[in-house]
Amino acid sequence: MMNLYYRLIRHNGNQDLFRVVEMSVAALLHERPFHIQAEGLRGTGKTTIMRAARELLPPITRIKGCLYNCHPAMPHCPFHRRLSQEEIALLGTEEIPRPFLEISQAAKLGTVVGSIDLANLTNPANPLAALLPGTIPQAHRGIIFIDEINRLADTAPELADVLLDVMGTRPGRVQIEEPGLPVVELPVTVSIWAASNPDEDPGPLSRIRKQLADRFDVTVVMGRPDNCQAVVDILAGKSREQPVAGNIGQLSGSLDAVEVSPEVRLILGKIYLDFGLESLRSVAAMETASCLAALLAGRSTAGIAELTQVAPLALAHRVNAGTIDAIMGYLNSLTGGQESGQAPVAEGAEQGAFREISPWVAWWLACKRRLTAWLQSLPHLPAAGISGDAQGGEGNARIVDPLKTTIIAPPKPALPISQLPDEQLVTREPKQHG
Repeated sequence: MMNLYYRLIRHNGNQDLFRVVEMSVAALLHERPFHIQAEGLRGTGKTTIMRAARELLPPITRIKGCLYNCHPAMPHCPFHRRLSQEEIALLGTEEIPRPFLEISQAAKLGTVVGSIDLANLTNPANPLAALLPGTIPQAHRGIIFIDEINRLADTAPELADVLLDVMGTRPGRVQIEEPGLPVVELPVTVSIWAASNPDEDPGPLSRIRKQLADRFDVTVVMGRPDNCQAVVDILAGKSREQPVAGNIGQLSGSLDAVEVSPEVRLILGKIYLDFGLESLRSVAAMETASCLAALLAGRSTAGIAELTQVAPLALAHRVNAGTIDAIMGYLNSLTGGQESGQAPVAEGAEQGAFREISPWVAWWLACKRRLTAWLQSLPHLPAAGISGDAQGGEGNARIVDPLKTTIIAPPKPALPISQLPDEQLVTREPKQHG
C-alpha cells in the first residue's frame, strides 16, 4: 500500500521529524544531499517514519543497466563517464525507483563500499576481474538509512570513516580498493538518514564520533506522544488526515531560485563568531535548512522567520542546550520589534539609542542587571563584618557585590592531574598513638 507515510499519526513529539524528512527529500530532488538524524527513546517511531518516507521518492532515469545509477546527462561511473552523448543514446535509458538502501550493524566494508565481482571472476566462459559496487555507490541519487548509527560508529569505525568522506563534501566521495585492480574513486550524491538511541550504550553519536555527528545537517530529538488521543489513534491505526507540506515530488519552484537575504547571512556570521561555534557546517546547515523551509512553504526568500524555525535542528547535536537557548534568544529578539542585528546599548547610554553589539555582550548585560537587582533587594544582615561597607558595627552590614569585588588569582597556576607528583595524589591520615 502506497500511503503508509500519509497515514502515520502526527503529534507534537514527531512533527519535527516529518518536517526534516520532507526537507531532505526536497533537497535530493534538486541534487542536493541533506543529511538528517533522529535521536530519541526506542519505540517512538523514528525508524517507521524514515522507512515509510521512501514513498515520497519519485523515480530516477539512469543509463540502462548502470549499477552506479549514472545520470544520462552527467555520467560518473568508470564505464560511462567518458562516453559521448551519442554513445549514451545508443545504450538507452531506463526509469527505476529512486534508491533507498540500508546499512546494517553487521555490514562489512566490502558490501558497503565495493568488492571484487565474484560472478564475473568465476564465469567459466569469460572470467573477468571486475568491481561490484557496494551499498553507497548503488545509492547514488538516493538515500541510505542507518538504524542505531551510534552503535555502528562504535563497533565499526572503518565504516564511520567511509561515511566521513561520503558526507564531508557535496557531492561526497567513495573509494573502492581491491588488490590487483585499479583504485576507483567515485563522486556520490546521496543523503544519509540515521536513527539512534542516545540513552542506551554506547551513548549519543556526538560523544562517540563528533566528526561524524557534525556531518549531519540537522538532528531531531524525537519525543513521545503528548496526549492520550494520539496514543489511541496510533493503536487504532487511524489517521487524522493531517496533510504533508504539499506533494514533495511536484514542488513548484527550484531550490536554486530561493534567495537568502543578506541580513540572514550577516546574522549567521554573527552567530558563528559571537557564540563560538566550532564548525562552519553549523551555519551552512542553517542556511540550507532555511532555504528548504522556504521552498516547502512556497516562498522565494529565506528570511529570519525560516532561520528561527530551523536553527535548533541544526544546532541540537553541535552545541549544548545553554548555547542553543542563548542563540534562540538572540534570534527571537530580532523579530521582537527591534531592528535586525541590533540590541539596546548598555546602561548609561543615551535613552532610546541602538547600536550593534555581540549577543554574548547583550546576554551578559541582562544577567548583570538581574543579579544587581537581586542583590539590592536582599535585606541587610544583622552580622557585622560581612562587607567593607558596614557602618560601625551597628548591624548595617551588606553583602559584597560580586561584580565589584577584586578577585586575586592563586600565586601558582593549577597543574593537570597527570603532572602531579605521585605523593600528591594520595594522602594518608596521620597515625593515632596511644
